[in-house]
Amino acid sequence: MTTALPAIGNDPLAPGALDVPGGAAGGLAAPRKLSRKQKAAIIVRLLLAEGVKLSLADLPEALQAELAQQIATMRFVDRVTLKAVIDEFVAEIEDVGLSFPGGLEGALWVLDGTISAATASRIRKARGIVFHGDPWSTIAALAPDRLMPVLEEESVEVAAVLLSKLKVSTAADLISRLPGPRARRVAYAVSLTGAIEPQVVERIGRSLAEQLDAQPARAFSEGPVERVGAILNFASGATRDEVLQGLDEEDAAFAEEVRKAIFTFANIPARIDPRDVPKITREVDQAVLITALAGATGALTPSAEFILEAMSKRMADQLREEMENLGTVKPREAEEAMNAVVNAIRELEAAGEILLIADDE
Repeated sequence: MTTALPAIGNDPLAPGALDVPGGAAGGLAAPRKLSRKQKAAIIVRLLLAEGVKLSLADLPEALQAELAQQIATMRFVDRVTLKAVIDEFVAEIEDVGLSFPGGLEGALWVLDGTISAATASRIRKARGIVFHGDPWSTIAALAPDRLMPVLEEESVEVAAVLLSKLKVSTAADLISRLPGPRARRVAYAVSLTGAIEPQVVERIGRSLAEQLDAQPARAFSEGPVERVGAILNFASGATRDEVLQGLDEEDAAFAEEVRKAIFTFANIPARIDPRDVPKITREVDQAVLITALAGATGALTPSAEFILEAMSKRMADQLREEMENLGTVKPREAEEAMNAVVNAIRELEAAGEILLIADDE
């Protein structure tokens, strides 16, 4: 559980006083007054002793430093004093009906998903707001296409820091899109990131987050090549061939990019690592898998054989026997089953569980 420390009064570290009967801070026996700094220190120490995970990082650094200094000067607090501080703290909490985040950035965080990203971006620009929060969490949530310009245009050192902070599967996808020389320079720069200080990585993250946040929102999360490729992935073979032929006549370069984006059952031997086949087959119902394998005839036979050969011999023999028992599969049923296998592969790839081998590899 993560708990933010509520204020005692208006400011948890502001000067103030409380008469504490029958007890004292600092181990004294006589009653004395406690400042708000001391009360805040007592509450923080108590919560930490109870194993509560506090989130004080959003406090101004000056207040965090004052809190640490106050805790460093205190020694002992008797039970009467502790109870008095807790009672006041609980009373303050119970009197709070509703709290609002501090600052406009906090308001935008609360409204995230309620107002459009374009509106939030315009508000930030108009007010000159500096990005707050964990920048790398924000960056990691962005689509790879939005991160590609950073790898292509920024220095290799910045690109190396970016790759180092991303999920391995995402970083591998991004670096595979770079030209060979650039990819090699960035990969070498990654080897030098061990000496970078944490505050430098933080500054790079904030700079990139502000830069990426300033980009205009797009109506579609994916580019036209990916969208057309995804549509044709699940179209019938005849429709797919007809559309690609038409694209060749209209824009041959676009048609070629779409072909690279398309992943069908026929692409399995060229783009799937044999070691990933067990993961894929576990995601597909066995009856559907048998139908797909039995229906993969003609030009699709190599895909079925590739899947069977990547399994254990016992499992492959069992599936071959069931394929023979199934007999001839109707083309429509075979295509639906093969699309189910392709869909499982796409879902695993999107989740980072497997990586598709690039066509040019």
